[in-house]
Amino acid sequence: MEVNDALVQQLANLARLEFSEQERAGIQHDLQRMITFVEKLNELDTANVQPLLFLTENYNVFREDKVVPSITREEGLQNAPSANDQYFKVPKVIKK
Repeated sequence: MEVNDALVQQLANLARLEFSEQERAGIQHDLQRMITFVEKLNELDTANVQPLLFLTENYNVFREDKVVPSITREEGLQNAPSANDQYFKVPKVIKK
């Protein structure tokens, strides 16, 4: 596949981008290299290659659930600028 100025301009329009002539030439070169690489990959025989589902042999590795100490409600509300005995108080942001 050939990457030409028209294709680069169409992609720029779709992405709502503007490029100088120098940038456009660089992008055209980079896109052509990417497409050449993908075309090279198409030459490989992948008929007997299993799809990669996990990056490692491990999957569904779960940690053990443990109860750990946490802060109390009072400690959590201690530095709040405005709070009552149970909740943070915040300014109203939704108007009817």
